[in-house]
Amino acid sequence: MKGLTPILTITGSDNTGGTGIQRDIKTITALGGHAETAITSITVQNDNGIEHIIDLSPEIVAGQTRAILYTCFPKAVKVGMVRNEETVSAVRNEIIGCRNIVTAPKILSSKGERLMDVEATEAWKKLLIPISSLLFIKCEDAEFFIGRKINTSEDMVYAAVSLCALGAKAVLLRGGIMQDGMITALLYCDGKKSFFTSHNTDGWLMHGVSGAMSTAITTRLAMGDDVESAVAAAHTYMHSQIIYATNDNRELRPADIYNSFLNLIAENYKDAHDVAFYADRLAISTRYLSQVTDKVVGVTPKQTISNYIMKEAMSMLETSRLPIQAISDSLGFSSQAQFCKFFIKQKGMSPSKFRSTI
Repeated sequence: MKGLTPILTITGSDNTGGTGIQRDIKTITALGGHAETAITSITVQNDNGIEHIIDLSPEIVAGQTRAILYTCFPKAVKVGMVRNEETVSAVRNEIIGCRNIVTAPKILSSKGERLMDVEATEAWKKLLIPISSLLFIKCEDAEFFIGRKINTSEDMVYAAVSLCALGAKAVLLRGGIMQDGMITALLYCDGKKSFFTSHNTDGWLMHGVSGAMSTAITTRLAMGDDVESAVAAAHTYMHSQIIYATNDNRELRPADIYNSFLNLIAENYKDAHDVAFYADRLAISTRYLSQVTDKVVGVTPKQTISNYIMKEAMSMLETSRLPIQAISDSLGFSSQAQFCKFFIKQKGMSPSKFRSTI
């Protein structure tokens, strides 16, 4: 998995694969990241709901998390289903120094089953929400934290402000007001309110969508997006899944093509920098490849290739003493001048200037 951005997800297992750690791995992989995991709970569930939950001990959950942090420090962390007070505290103590922490508490299941007791809810409120780069929460769960119902857009704003007052740097409320065939979400960040409305309310309320959305945001934050850009890119990605989703919840072809595209880049970036090469290998047109990358991550195929090459270039500049010319040759540029021009365009500074700032 060399070269892929590591993202850690700390949440429960869903044996159906519709949500939980299984869905998180699929989402992170589809968006070009490397999934690292710490499992908090094991569930027995089917389409009728959760039949049984076994919570792993705080020591086991903390141990999994610590092992990841020591081995391959993730660029972002998502915390999902953590159901008891002691485990909340243990997780918090392990990830406190991480950047890009997305917390996504699950108090109620998609079937309305209570997943978290009062003590665990209070622990989330005191320990995990205050260290959140983004608190991603459904309105029905947010009501437990703010102690009042959320029925209007004004209620959503009140809830977001209240949750930020607990320490979260930003809040994304979803599953809000539904009217005229649309569903509303609210991003509250740096005092700015941004409402998102989407059609296909049935799709947005499907099992697993909320968890996948929070994971997509986490992945985009790990790749360098700010909160607003990460939310927008994740919304675009999830919207493509919702609109074209099938009843059996299979992964969509655009996501599969995008994942194959990333794999091809990893294999061929030293020799091929042009979009046409990859489109030919995927047996699709360059125009369709552009539509795929726009749907999934909101960027062009050319920028996707450039982003990958830049990650490799910066890694080599940071971790080796190779001359600029050698790095240029390694990355497939025809000359050092061409490499420098590319680097300046992407980063706003020359490779030598970048290396001097490390």
